[in-house]
Amino acid sequence: MDTHDMPLTAPENLSQRLALAVSTLGPIGHLPKAPGTWGALAATLAAPIVFLPLSLPLRLLVLVAIFHLGSMAAGSAEKSLGRKDPGQVIIDELLGQWAVLLPFTLLPWWQLLIGFALFRFFDIVKPWPVRASETWLAQGYGVMLDDLFAGLYGALGLAVVRFLV
Repeated sequence: MDTHDMPLTAPENLSQRLALAVSTLGPIGHLPKAPGTWGALAATLAAPIVFLPLSLPLRLLVLVAIFHLGSMAAGSAEKSLGRKDPGQVIIDELLGQWAVLLPFTLLPWWQLLIGFALFRFFDIVKPWPVRASETWLAQGYGVMLDDLFAGLYGALGLAVVRFLV
């Protein structure tokens, strides 16, 4: 069993439990097999209701808040679980997936699906600077930063698809 898929132990105090719940997007990070994919899928499904209707400045503010709060939660989860970037921590997938969708408003379902696939591709393949950025910032900030870069690559790819169609 990969250490990213190992079951979580219960954190000791309320702030650690809250940080773990935020970092795993509640129960989603505990789903079997490929928690990052489940997290990105949940973010994609929620986006048309929660994220895309917002104005661009508000979407930017939401991403900044997710980056900061997600970084703190991911860092806390790393400490309480005793391992770097645990697989169950998927708040970074929410950030990355919504970064893909940031420049757009209403998207048809097939473009949402392409955005999802592009984010997962760049998050898994990790072209420069995605992989390198994991170590640029300490603790949970590095966990979040690489997915932000993968999301920006995905946004560029989705813009190209939209331009070509």
